Amino acid sequence: MRDHDHDPDHSHEHVDFEMADPGDRAVAGLSRRQLMKVGGAGATLAAATALPVTAHAAAPSHTAGSSGRGRVWRAGDHHIHSEYSGEFDTTRTPPVFHKGADAVYPIVTNAIMAKSFGLTWVMCTDHGGPTHSKVNLELAYPDLLKSRRLVPEVLQFWGMEFDAPAMDHHTLMIPRRDNEAQLLYDLESRFAKHDPFPRDPARDTEAKMVEFLNYAKNLTGKPLVIAHHASRSATGLGVWGQDTPREFRNNQDAAPDVYVGFEGAPGHQAGPLSGGARGGYGRYPTHGGYDQMTAIVGGLWDSLLGEGRRWWITATSDSHVHWTRGGSDFWPGEYSKTYVHARQDYGDVMDGLRTGRIFVTTGDLVTGLDIAATHGRHVATVGQQLSVTDSRNNDVVVEIRFRPLTGTNANGDRPEVNRVDLIVGEITGPVTDRDAATNPTTRVVARYGKSDFRRVGGEYVIRHTLRDVTASSYIRVRGTSTDEAEPAADGKESPWEDLWFYSNPIFVNVA
Repeated sequence: MRDHDHDPDHSHEHVDFEMADPGDRAVAGLSRRQLMKVGGAGATLAAATALPVTAHAAAPSHTAGSSGRGRVWRAGDHHIHSEYSGEFDTTRTPPVFHKGADAVYPIVTNAIMAKSFGLTWVMCTDHGGPTHSKVNLELAYPDLLKSRRLVPEVLQFWGMEFDAPAMDHHTLMIPRRDNEAQLLYDLESRFAKHDPFPRDPARDTEAKMVEFLNYAKNLTGKPLVIAHHASRSATGLGVWGQDTPREFRNNQDAAPDVYVGFEGAPGHQAGPLSGGARGGYGRYPTHGGYDQMTAIVGGLWDSLLGEGRRWWITATSDSHVHWTRGGSDFWPGEYSKTYVHARQDYGDVMDGLRTGRIFVTTGDLVTGLDIAATHGRHVATVGQQLSVTDSRNNDVVVEIRFRPLTGTNANGDRPEVNRVDLIVGEITGPVTDRDAATNPTTRVVARYGKSDFRRVGGEYVIRHTLRDVTASSYIRVRGTSTDEAEPAADGKESPWEDLWFYSNPIFVNVA
């Protein structure tokens, strides 16, 4: 595959980079700092419902033209904690649960704050523990039902932060159905490693994790499983901790339509604002707010994609306690967003997460990102596959459209995209080393600065022609507000000064 950065067929115009006219500022009625301080420990429903619901970056945003009817980009967050991330008194039998020990906000407070920051779907993911499956069923789930009634504009999924056997935490998202509470109880009580009391070492093995996934994939309504903060326990670059490449591969092989990816941008991004590290990554840092497994070009994510795996990235808040109240977190949607191309429907949002109709962003750097790869009459968008069958013309045209924020983000800034990168890697098939974490064929084939963006209405457009595509490959896109060629290892800089967005891939199959 030959890449062309600025060839005559590249088909873009020079225009000045200019943001659209700003819209209404932020949240009506309350200042940003007032908004931040609502919902502290022991927050009442009355205090929560007093919040305004006008979004900073209102979602849904624009429609991507090549996809299903009624689908638009809908921002959400699948990793949010409530007061049901508590603690257990194990000196008593059975253990006694106490709310609010780790995270402090009621479920409805999280939903209202998510709405105020432009989210249309969220998920409650509380920690497990000894006999926690019963807490979820009898205490937390009734509160979720109340929250759904009080905040109907936000789809509120049921699930948990699953205590994955032999691994770090994972999202366990349950399909919206009448028996969703019983389904989660079944999965948590059978397979979560911390649920038994007394503790059962047999529940904390790789074999148990695979058993869980084999069970889950055969359910009538399949759940989704997404790894959280996958290299937070890593001690160096490529020196893995609790989660390893081998486990990711084994797990996805067991249930490829259940086990679908990891957080590209983990939560706890406000760490530097309260003296900590972004993401809580205290051993080896994030890069531009993204986990090293995602941020390093040619790294683990590219290794998985190079096998042809449908492996997706997301971005979450992991909200426990807001940074202005002594925590290290932003509210859901305040900083990180996972956009899914879907209808406002539980099933379609979950299908979008399962099939990779996703892009992620921090700091509301963009509110829409459409990528289309075209060969002849065939077109594919993120999560899809493009077939190249005409040996007389193997060119693939890539069109990138991104929509900047109109107005200001939650920090009062109007972020600007400084550069967009087009990244391509070859698909070479299954690896022999199950712990492989590199794809040496992956590279940035083109970098586009502000002067390269063509303004079309409220969007900016970039077109690039990949010449003579003779090997099966994948295409992905990232962009940044910075001037860094590659996202640098994070220090104590403000997260608002270091913004990135990432698409999920388009696959190209050369017959």
